[in-house]
Amino acid sequence: MYKVASSSEYLVITGIGIQDTKIAKKAWILPGQLCTVFDVSPVNYSFEVQAMSVQKLAFVLPAVFTIGPQIDDHESLIKYAKLISPHGNLSKHVNDLVLGIIEGETRVIAASMTMEDIFCSTKDFKDEVFRKVQPELNQFGLWIYNANVKQLVDVPGHEYFSYLGQKVHEEAANKAKVEVAEARMKGAIGTKLREGLTQQNAAKIDAETRIVSTQRKGEGEKEVIKVKAMIKVFKNQRESEVAEANSDLAKKKANWGREAQLAEMEAVKAVAVRDAELQREVEMMNALTMTEKLKGEFLSKAKVEYETKVKKANWELYAKQKEAEAALYAKQREADAQRQSAEADLYAKKKEAEGLMVLTHAEGAYLRTLVDAVGDNNYNAVRDYLMISNDMLVNMARINSRAVESLEPNISIWTGVGSHASGKGGGG
Repeated sequence: MYKVASSSEYLVITGIGIQDTKIAKKAWILPGQLCTVFDVSPVNYSFEVQAMSVQKLAFVLPAVFTIGPQIDDHESLIKYAKLISPHGNLSKHVNDLVLGIIEGETRVIAASMTMEDIFCSTKDFKDEVFRKVQPELNQFGLWIYNANVKQLVDVPGHEYFSYLGQKVHEEAANKAKVEVAEARMKGAIGTKLREGLTQQNAAKIDAETRIVSTQRKGEGEKEVIKVKAMIKVFKNQRESEVAEANSDLAKKKANWGREAQLAEMEAVKAVAVRDAELQREVEMMNALTMTEKLKGEFLSKAKVEYETKVKKANWELYAKQKEAEAALYAKQREADAQRQSAEADLYAKKKEAEGLMVLTHAEGAYLRTLVDAVGDNNYNAVRDYLMISNDMLVNMARINSRAVESLEPNISIWTGVGSHASGKGGGG
């Protein structure tokens, strides 16, 4: 199969005939080779790094880096292809990898600089980040096409840049006020020199100075009160969030405990049900095994009796036939009356043999009828019935009584403590 990549894509080919990895824009894909298409378009990575300066002042650095593979370096393309092959250039894995490298190096650089250096030398800070991050990205075939570091932002609770801006603003305002006061002073003195009002101008300058001092003091106190109020509001918000988080955690723990108890109860119930099912299956298998065993015993016994009777009848028939044949041969020359008598005897014997066979078949059918009548293949009931109908129990009792008669046992009878009587029993 012939494959062609688009303008922003490359083909990664591996397999038979390729040592490691082959990068191409178009190629024939042979049997035993695997081809994957990957995009080389640069990707924007936006993030906010929480760092800390050398004075232990925390701040947030928003930045956007445009990063992609070095398309003019074949070795870098192979590294980049191996990086994104199982994921994709926009996957969370690649995003976390790039952001981890940039954030780590940014924190290291920020920890070696003062807050004033970071704030006043943003370009130098950006160049330093670029210089430290690029060597780490080279091992993955990535290149920084553009890096844009935005305005530094305060971390909640650490309003350094806010106060620094207020300081600059206040210094500029105070400087402007001083310049205005100086201009006014010069104008007033110039207009009043000729009138000799130097003392009045000096008093006016003192009054303006006190006013400016009072205004500055009032604005400073106002800012302090404002900052304390903001700190109090932030502290109350954090306490509210902590209380809400603790409440959610307690609810989740209660739900988890209830779910665990339900799962344990369901598991115990499932084990009991399965145990009962297995016990019932074992009992059913035992019953089936016993039934088959009894069926085999009774059927085998009936079959043996049937075959014995058939063989006996056949043997008797064969013997009778031979006797008849011998008698017939011996008396062939006798009169027709004697021959007819012999033939009649032979016929009678044949009928007798046929009767025995019919009797045997009848007994087999009789046994099958008994088994079907008792139901559920209850061979014990059939056995008991045959023993009773054939007087087997009576015969066994008679045999046992005769055996006891021949033993002549001695019998001792105890009538009470310290006295006894003995006697010799007789049979009967």
